[in-house]
Amino acid sequence: MEFRRLGRSGLNISEISYGNWLTHGSQVEEDQAQACIKAALDAGITTFDTADVYANTAAESVLGRGLAGQRRESLEIFTKVFWPTGPGGPNDRGLGRKHIMESANASLKRLQTDYLDLYQAHRFDRTVPLEETFLAFADLVRQGKVLYIGVSEWSAEEISRGAALARELHVPLISNQPQYNALWRVIEEQVIPASEREGLSQIVWSPIAQGVLTGKYKPGQALPEGSRATDEKGGANFVKRFLRDEVLTAVAKLEPLAQQAGLSLAQLAVAWVLQNPNVASAIVGASRPEQVHENVKAAGVKLDADLLTAIDDALDGVVERDPSLTKSP
Repeated sequence: MEFRRLGRSGLNISEISYGNWLTHGSQVEEDQAQACIKAALDAGITTFDTADVYANTAAESVLGRGLAGQRRESLEIFTKVFWPTGPGGPNDRGLGRKHIMESANASLKRLQTDYLDLYQAHRFDRTVPLEETFLAFADLVRQGKVLYIGVSEWSAEEISRGAALARELHVPLISNQPQYNALWRVIEEQVIPASEREGLSQIVWSPIAQGVLTGKYKPGQALPEGSRATDEKGGANFVKRFLRDEVLTAVAKLEPLAQQAGLSLAQLAVAWVLQNPNVASAIVGASRPEQVHENVKAAGVKLDADLLTAIDDALDGVVERDPSLTKSP
């Protein structure tokens, strides 16, 4: 495993991080989820990402059980706050002070830890003054419950506003967590330059485009039984945008390029996002331990300029680059 600094901070995280968005507490049974966490640890992954909203808090609990007994100082545990949890009361969502403070304390209990290495605003909240949000984050940092602050899917303008306030309050804002892969590059034009300027790195989710970049979906063919694209509870809505025949035809052109590099298509996809110097880590999920073992082989891989150009040529015409697609709900 290789490690990178997160933002302009002293925190080192694993190039491949393990996330449990669509699996733990919902799709995957407890024993299988624990096997995947063990596989991640065995593979040298030290960075684990979750959120309170995943499986309506159950994913945090699964991860907490999976990491119990590990040396805490050897792990980086990340979670997030924003989306509704619990019964859906009036303060059960957003970035108001009450919800942030209560959510942080609840996440600590579920994750069985005294502190979070990174606490992330899962989206930007236009209904709450940004000063209120960052004051709550600052208090959590001062209390020792949170070491660093991050955001997720914030626009360039939102990142710049947050970074200015974080500096004023002496809050270590160091990361953004966006969707990013060879097909979805909407952060490249604005978000990455703003992040570089403000001292943030990207921790990217969906590096294999919800499985599309593994090549398992074929143009003109039925969706594989049991795949994410057929599971309405497992991210089917997220993967639909990539299931057009022209996209799948372009992805098929990557197979000989992966073979040339000695990689699987999934490994090529994960390695591709890690070529961006502003990306600190790629989040991979898994429903089987062998998926973890395959994906971690992308750590430390260097893709040469000719191969990167060939990937661009293969995907020409189907890559999404519109920066306006990074937006708050």
